[in-house]
Amino acid sequence: MHYIEWINTNVCRDFQAALFDFDGTISLIREDWQPIMYSYFTQVLAESSPKEPLERLEAQVKEYVDQSTGIQAIYQCFWLAEEVERRGGKPKDPLFYKEEYNRRLLRRISHRTQALRSGEARPEDYLVPGSVELLEELRRRGLTLYLASGTDHKYVVEEAEALGVSSFFSGGIYGAVEDYKNFSKEQVIRKLILPKIPSGESLLGFGDGFVEIENVKSVGGIAVGVASNEKARQGIDAWKRERLIKAGADVIVGDYRARKELLEGLFG
Repeated sequence: MHYIEWINTNVCRDFQAALFDFDGTISLIREDWQPIMYSYFTQVLAESSPKEPLERLEAQVKEYVDQSTGIQAIYQCFWLAEEVERRGGKPKDPLFYKEEYNRRLLRRISHRTQALRSGEARPEDYLVPGSVELLEELRRRGLTLYLASGTDHKYVVEEAEALGVSSFFSGGIYGAVEDYKNFSKEQVIRKLILPKIPSGESLLGFGDGFVEIENVKSVGGIAVGVASNEKARQGIDAWKRERLIKAGADVIVGDYRARKELLEGLFG
């Protein structure tokens, strides 16, 4: 029995567009990104405040990273710079922090995209189970699909292509850009999606982070919280579930193996 939990039972709509987050919602290529950010940010703060207990720094970093999941990494790096300055240190440019974080992350995950390209790994090895089948079904029902991620645009495109899912997103694939003020998931919704559908009530959103759930709910859409257990590839992540419900998710799933029940509940 695959996990599905209806928080709101009044969700049946005539959906015309669906917005997906990427990491943790469709892709598992970047599984384990949080510990890399925890470690790096804690290291930077410890260097600026060597007398502060390491356990306290680790707890503060983890709390912030967890609550900011889904936003662009550059904003998380602005937070890091502010925390260094608050401790009397001289922060580096947030872009420096972002580039170093990306370097550490890519060192950890680059073999995954290489394995997908070479055929050593299969797309299903790094997809949330049932993703392709769900995308196929939504497209068959006539929805325009959009992909928006806080990860840099070039990496989102590259990884979506490696997973074989990029062709589903006829509405476009959007990731973080250098001019960070000109991109956010909220902007994708308000500037690119809403002008093409009757109202926000016609928008269906999927995400494993607080940000995208709030963004979809803020315009009247229905949000599916994906509490994916990225390591086990089954069941749910209890912490994600709690956060997604607080963000306003209407439905909680662990993956898309319960998609028949999910789609029947959403579309009637």
